[in-house]
Amino acid sequence: MKNIDNAATNKISPFKKLTTEQEQLVNDIISFTKHHLTQNHPAIYTVYGDAGTGKSVILSQLFVRIQKEARTQQNSVLYHTNNYFLVNHPEILKVYKEIAGPIKELYKKDFARPTSLINQLDKQNQTIDVAVIDEAHLLLSKPDHYNNFYHDNQLVEIIKRAKVVIIVFDQYQVLRMKSLWTPERLQAITNQYPHKDYHLTHMFRMNASNELVKWFNEFTNYKLTPLPASARDHYDFRIYSDAEEMRNAIVQRNKEVGLSRILSTSGYPSTLDGGKHYIEEGRFKMPWDQYNYTVTP
Repeated sequence: MKNIDNAATNKISPFKKLTTEQEQLVNDIISFTKHHLTQNHPAIYTVYGDAGTGKSVILSQLFVRIQKEARTQQNSVLYHTNNYFLVNHPEILKVYKEIAGPIKELYKKDFARPTSLINQLDKQNQTIDVAVIDEAHLLLSKPDHYNNFYHDNQLVEIIKRAKVVIIVFDQYQVLRMKSLWTPERLQAITNQYPHKDYHLTHMFRMNASNELVKWFNEFTNYKLTPLPASARDHYDFRIYSDAEEMRNAIVQRNKEVGLSRILSTSGYPSTLDGGKHYIEEGRFKMPWDQYNYTVTP
């Protein structure tokens, strides 16, 4: 039987209990949204956070609250507003559409990819009220004619078509030249409008000490420091000299608890020509990412 705790939908479930900080953030975004819906210019709320800081579950619960008020609460400024949840990653989009099933105020059509929505709105000569954008670092920052995006920047085009835009951003997950983002490039856009920023720092994905999390962050920024004494306190932290030995350990761990995986950096070449391309490091040999970003669910 599948362990529901390992299901992708459970990780961003709108039924998960939020921390006090997360709940306060959702409330603040709701207040920001309601205030700026009545203004004559777009407004942007940006949530910054690394992987594992709970960005997606916050957006999930936020959007459910927005849509419940939009569809059921006649005394709310959100009532009868036209709102969309956008994500430029087909697999993540599928997961969000799955969570819409059990919630009657949430429809699968509320979730879309940015290009699809932009083109749909232009065809119908319409705008929307609220756009919630997960993985905003995946938004296109240049035209992509192959995927029917003919403008210069997806975020700019979404802002033109919405009253309030809420985004989450992780600068460390920028992998493609056509989605080339830095905090500075993002702020050059958001600073043109009324905006508010929030930085998530608490790490949920790693049950590690603050010192070890800091060590990882410094390592990510090319700074190698001595391992803290707390590196292995209640955390299974290992360093391997043999990648194949590491792979075998992960395979075994996956059999025991599930959701155990190998992650790689973007430092390996990725060729989408229909063939298999392997990473080879000593005895280790596995096919490199063959994910095709042009696939639409």
